[in-house]
Amino acid sequence: MFEVVGFYKFVKITYLKKNQKVLLETLKKKNIRGTIIISKEGVNGTISGKAADIKFTINNLKRAFNFKEFNSRNKSKSLFQPFHKPKVKIKNEIVPMNLILNKRIKKKDSHVDPIKWNKLIKEKDTVLIDARKPFEYDVGTFKGAINPDVDNFRDFPKYLKKLKKNQPIAMFCTGGIRCEKASVYLENKGFNNIYQLNGGILNYLKKTNKKKSLWKGECFVFDNRISLKHGLKVGSYTMCSGCRKPVSRKDKKSKKYEEGVSCPNCHDNLTDHQKSRFRMRQKQINLAKEAGKRHIFQKEY
Repeated sequence: MFEVVGFYKFVKITYLKKNQKVLLETLKKKNIRGTIIISKEGVNGTISGKAADIKFTINNLKRAFNFKEFNSRNKSKSLFQPFHKPKVKIKNEIVPMNLILNKRIKKKDSHVDPIKWNKLIKEKDTVLIDARKPFEYDVGTFKGAINPDVDNFRDFPKYLKKLKKNQPIAMFCTGGIRCEKASVYLENKGFNNIYQLNGGILNYLKKTNKKKSLWKGECFVFDNRISLKHGLKVGSYTMCSGCRKPVSRKDKKSKKYEEGVSCPNCHDNLTDHQKSRFRMRQKQINLAKEAGKRHIFQKEY
């Protein structure tokens, strides 16, 4: 059993390249896989490994960056290692929005726990915003949620400008970090009634009984589990090798779905040459699986 931990912390970080090297060495030493992003404004990541090794790595990270608690942290389990290798990346922002946050986020406490979330989003005046990408929204969302249909989070402010300042706005995303930045942006623009789901969708699915839940569908995650259900159990989606988008059971019944080649989302956009190349790749992967090996063409998500 593997432990999967997602986290973020807005804290001033210096010596990025040095810290990148040290972090990567720690991940490799403890056989931890996943991705950690560091920038001058903080750290954001999802990693997986054995519980004791995860604990060691998290403690080292906190010590290195001199903080005690994350802004948000979620934990789940997986029967298999959902990542292929460890990565530590340096970025200008841990979430790209052309807005650098310092370690002390100057904003009101807008976090709403899952128990109170249902009541908030049922209110007629509340504008419920799914701050994720369109393909994530298609996998699952809250009833009545609006998706801005933005593929790049840097463009999210363009949508936010359309909102009325006097309306209650409730936002949510996978783990909370995208809403953390968006809420700061809105408060800086004079919005007062801003709310965000504490710990994101993952925290909601973990703590909310399915019978009382207002969540519809599954939650897309950026690892090889693809999607999670209530209780953070692995969902029913797989990944299309043609477009790298999630594939549902319904999609697989389509004539446009071909394992390792295409799905309804990309079938009509792929050239015959691409399909032929993908079929060859899938054939090599199948042969490798039959021999009990992992083929070089198997893509990491």
